[in-house]
Amino acid sequence: MSFKCGLVGMPNVGKSSIFNLLTKQTISADNYPFCTIDPNNAFVEVPDSRLAKLASINKSKKIINAAIEFVDIAGLIKGASTGEGLGNEFLTHIKQTDVIAHVVRFFKDDDVIHVNGSPNPESDFQDINLELILSDLSATQKYSDYLKKSKRPLKNKLELIKDIDSLIQHLSEEKPAREFNYTENLKNLTDLKLLTKKPMFVIANVDENIEGAGKFKLDNRIDNIVPINAIIEQEIAGLNPEEQQIFLQDLGVKETALERIIKTGYELLDLKTFFTSGEKESRAWAARKTYNASQCAGIIHSDIEKGFIRAETIAYDDYIKFNGEQGSKNNGVWRQEGKDYLVEEGDVIYFRFNV
Repeated sequence: MSFKCGLVGMPNVGKSSIFNLLTKQTISADNYPFCTIDPNNAFVEVPDSRLAKLASINKSKKIINAAIEFVDIAGLIKGASTGEGLGNEFLTHIKQTDVIAHVVRFFKDDDVIHVNGSPNPESDFQDINLELILSDLSATQKYSDYLKKSKRPLKNKLELIKDIDSLIQHLSEEKPAREFNYTENLKNLTDLKLLTKKPMFVIANVDENIEGAGKFKLDNRIDNIVPINAIIEQEIAGLNPEEQQIFLQDLGVKETALERIIKTGYELLDLKTFFTSGEKESRAWAARKTYNASQCAGIIHSDIEKGFIRAETIAYDDYIKFNGEQGSKNNGVWRQEGKDYLVEEGDVIYFRFNV
């Protein structure tokens, strides 16, 4: 399981530059609105130092990291929900993502055009959020009209219509869908996909002065914000791992931009990592925190879930401490778990199955 992170924001806020930085690609990042038309996609390995230790113990021939897919979505402008700036097409691209990274421009540069004349983080952020809400409002109203006209028998039809009308009122007050108190009826809907129900965090594209990002976070009651100085991060990306650590320490930062963004995405999507390791490969897998052993087996292959017998598992720290499978068994920390076992962060698992 990987997750898809969509980069959204006004034109020329630095989405494509940040996409290039994170994915080490060289897509167009020209200085004019809508230089990105079709979305650009790239899979990026999720850094995880634990894999190297597992591979060393098992003399693995390959190391395979978990992956995150970044999508650089063309800039949105005021009126996007009604089609301005090819907005409808771009909003459709957002629907295909799992989490939204809202890029907000804080730096000032007269040589980089801004569609409103000059960057204003507050209004830029609010304008894009409002367009997403208006798009959701339109979709919800259409869904409500469809339900009211439909002759399809539904057990809780009247209750559902009432709940949807409450959601419409909520969106009409310019509040995102993620802040709505969903009833069980609405939670069970699978065909009403709303943009502002998706988890969202802010990437603050800053220069040397990052104080504005901190104030912005407080003023807008934002839980998750990742400040990025693209120029400095480009310098870091060009260094080897040892030099990167020294550079980060000098800056008083523990992690690169990519690591901070991935950690934020994992937290918002409630993801965890489990491992499989052997002579062939050591591999990291991303799974929902709620996934049990059977569901995690299905991430690897549907046949493993179908023919699940048991999961032989051990905590990562114990696996390293006792130098692998045999040492873990000798010290009594190797466990056999059933299909309902809730896999823990960092578990090393060997799935037994029969099909």
